[in-house]
Amino acid sequence: MAGELWRDAAAGIEDRLNALISELSPDERIAQLGSYWADQRGTDEIIAPMQDVFSEGRASFEHAVRHGIGQLTRVFGTSPVTAREGMSRISAAQSHLQSRTRLGIPAVVHEECLTGFTTLGATVYPTALAWGATFDPRLVEEMGRAIGRDLAAVGVHQALAPVLDVVTDYRWGRVEETMGEDPYVVATLASAYVEGLQDAGVIATLKHFAGHATSRGGRNHAPVSMGERELRDLVLPPFEMAVRDARARSVMNSYTETDRVPAAADRWLLTDVLRGEWGFRGTVVSDYWAVAFLKSKHGVAGTMADAGRLALRAGLDVELPDTSAFLELHADDPDPERTAVDIDLALRRVLRQKLELGLLDEGWTPGAPADYELDSAGNRDIARRMAEESVILLENAGSVLPLSPETSRVAVIGPCADDASALMGAYSFPVHVLSRHPQLGLGLDAASLADALRAALPASDVVVERGCPLQGAADDEDIARAVTAAAAAEVAVVIVGDHAGMFGKGTSGEGSDAPSLELPGEQARLVDAVLDAGTPVVLVVLSGRPYAIGRFTGRASAIVQAFMPGVEGAGAIARILNGEVNPSGHLPVQVPFSAAALPHTYLAPPLGQDGDRISNLSIAPAFPFGHGLSYTTFEVVGLALDRHDIATDGTVTASVTVANTGDRAGQTVAQLYAADPVAQVTRPVQQLVGYSRVSLEPGECTTVSFVLHADRFSFTGIARRRIVEPGEIILSAGLTVGDLVKAETVVLTGPVREVVDPVLRTFVL
Repeated sequence: MAGELWRDAAAGIEDRLNALISELSPDERIAQLGSYWADQRGTDEIIAPMQDVFSEGRASFEHAVRHGIGQLTRVFGTSPVTAREGMSRISAAQSHLQSRTRLGIPAVVHEECLTGFTTLGATVYPTALAWGATFDPRLVEEMGRAIGRDLAAVGVHQALAPVLDVVTDYRWGRVEETMGEDPYVVATLASAYVEGLQDAGVIATLKHFAGHATSRGGRNHAPVSMGERELRDLVLPPFEMAVRDARARSVMNSYTETDRVPAAADRWLLTDVLRGEWGFRGTVVSDYWAVAFLKSKHGVAGTMADAGRLALRAGLDVELPDTSAFLELHADDPDPERTAVDIDLALRRVLRQKLELGLLDEGWTPGAPADYELDSAGNRDIARRMAEESVILLENAGSVLPLSPETSRVAVIGPCADDASALMGAYSFPVHVLSRHPQLGLGLDAASLADALRAALPASDVVVERGCPLQGAADDEDIARAVTAAAAAEVAVVIVGDHAGMFGKGTSGEGSDAPSLELPGEQARLVDAVLDAGTPVVLVVLSGRPYAIGRFTGRASAIVQAFMPGVEGAGAIARILNGEVNPSGHLPVQVPFSAAALPHTYLAPPLGQDGDRISNLSIAPAFPFGHGLSYTTFEVVGLALDRHDIATDGTVTASVTVANTGDRAGQTVAQLYAADPVAQVTRPVQQLVGYSRVSLEPGECTTVSFVLHADRFSFTGIARRRIVEPGEIILSAGLTVGDLVKAETVVLTGPVREVVDPVLRTFVL
């Protein structure tokens, strides 16, 4: 009877769980905590760290799943397959599990979706850094829902996204995967993406928990040098909001180690904080081979069995992408009773999600293979709007932009000018997988920026010159040809930046860390040469991170930043350059002036800021956080508070009035910052506490009201507890942190209050 009860969808979940677990043998229990990757590629097709090492000697599918399996790894995202072929593979695997294993338990199928579903022919959306530039949670949620629908339609249950890492060093290769350097922006946009995905029935996976982007020197997988206070106030808030408010159902550990404890073995992080403080009830999955790394990379385990027990005891539930360490859990176990308890806890979390997904219901079958459009018109529309909202006009000193339709000759120059793949991030399928299958091209229609400019300027003669390679030495003759083309044109559009790629095969992406923040190769030399030609220059930086471009400010007629805006990105940039679209993106990171100074984000205490002649190295940015221009002009004309003193558990409403003082309609981002001038620990000089994207007609103004609970001014105090302290808070409004034009003071009164169940969001009216 028990064997029938767990399949009964009408029975209670706890009763079903107990019935199923009582049926499982020890081997079957462990099998549910692992995964299988049917990966047969060679060593030249590496898309995960140490993939070649850990893939060696992989067992056959039939042998690996003889006791069942918890998950199937990247059926779509490993090699080029159509939607029908991928569904056929899933169907065959699930049918094998249902008919050839003792209890017939189906597997959860997971895939990557950092820039859309990472599979052949799927829409490639802008990178997450571009999402940050939109400051538009509603649009991010809409995108997440569209991606979730596509995943669910072809049989995928779990998405390994979003990335909630907060940028602290722009040299880190995965900056493109983040939503920027401000934890509140990351938290709100990531939560919106989670809500979109999970509304579509797909489990969202928060990663990388925690501290991946704060590795020393911006080097992939390096240790994290950060104390608990900074970790709690800078790194953890996005995860907390996505868990508490957005109800994310899965979390993935970081490869890094903080204070000498690897995240995959950190019980304080994975259990005490995540489950104990935040109430997380989902599953924790390992980043690929992170459990094995406890032995091979961190040296905190002497055997694979020890590594498996360490991770399980810390609170990690599922080993990805294959099952290796967990298979050894019972080998030479000094405390088998404790291990059995740990297995049972993880097993309940894994099986609960399978129950919630309906996988254990009587009669469940995988969807029948079918042709499914993964690059629909609806998807393209979202990708287009995301791209258009993300492009940032940094500088527009002359009258060149928007480009006149009467421009007779345009020189388009740069190594990224005629390459559509330069618009896409490292986890997009065209870059991630198809770069090793050149016969398939990009797998979907995509225009280069040069092609898009030809379409946007039909009356212009558009001449293209590469000028130099993206990396390596430039040829003098190539630069000379570019200069000649620029000199003969009315305007030169110079396109520089990155090309994404994994583990050093690109200048941006996982394992493609930057040695400095100079433009890669000799691109800066190319820009200097074209600027010296005397033709007005529009500099377009198409990159996965901000580069130090201060030397070009005031010399180029205009500067535009685009953070790998995806398959619709070329058209979006072209429409902004010709004025069809009014630019409205704002910087989610600062743009450095000089690469000589150490990496620096805006969220620094006084000692970490520029000025006061404390160093010969200036760290002032070329363009500050939140900056973004338009073809119209905007002004913050008022900031008012509904009260000037509140209790340490009270609420204040700050109303910001923004006016369009120009002659065309446009969008901007109203930003509200808080300063805490005296506190028991050092605080950022300014920190974003609210933002709102607003759309205004010429001459129109609007008032945005931000409702802030005192918890929004909380921080981790001396005793390492989150507190709200009495005292002054200075609220300032503006359109960038570099130009806060209005300020008002609110006084927090009453005792110091420890915050247990925080209000994490600022409500916008």
